[in-house]
Amino acid sequence: MKKVLGVVGVSLIGGAAFIFSGSYNVAATDEHWDITTKLLELVRDRSVHSASENIIVPELNDIEMISNGAKNYDAMCVQCHLAPGAPKTELNQALYPKPPTFHKNDDKHKHSPAETFWAIKNGFKMTGMPAWGEFHTEQQLWEMTAFLQELKGMSADRYFELVGEGGHSHKESSHDDTKNRGH
Repeated sequence: MKKVLGVVGVSLIGGAAFIFSGSYNVAATDEHWDITTKLLELVRDRSVHSASENIIVPELNDIEMISNGAKNYDAMCVQCHLAPGAPKTELNQALYPKPPTFHKNDDKHKHSPAETFWAIKNGFKMTGMPAWGEFHTEQQLWEMTAFLQELKGMSADRYFELVGEGGHSHKESSHDDTKNRGH
């Protein structure tokens, strides 16, 4: 028992020394070790899965719902997550961890509609992903979820067709979505 307590004590002292030394680089320009990334992704994925298990998903294939979600995505998300056919933005390139690019044809960021809704509503700590739930209605969050279910592999033409050319509004504010679109 003394040996175990000794190991725990030395580990705590070593950990405290490492933390207070300031030697760990927290800059966004210095990527995590692979094991750190894998651990953080596992914790995130398990947390989101668990938190979203009891969310009841509405019907998401309504074109008006998808179009409304596209407009909100274009106003709020495109700077980080990009749009089909658009170049990378400075914000997208500067963030770490890198925000997912949902229109790419890969399964890396495949989540259920409930998990997607939860992520939009609650955001993620220390990633730059905001929690939009405080500022948008449940309907608007589901509209963005519906759009994200359609975004994978979407062409630029289809994207701009859904987004339209005019501005849009959500809650009480209006946005001029022709600025800072990333395209």
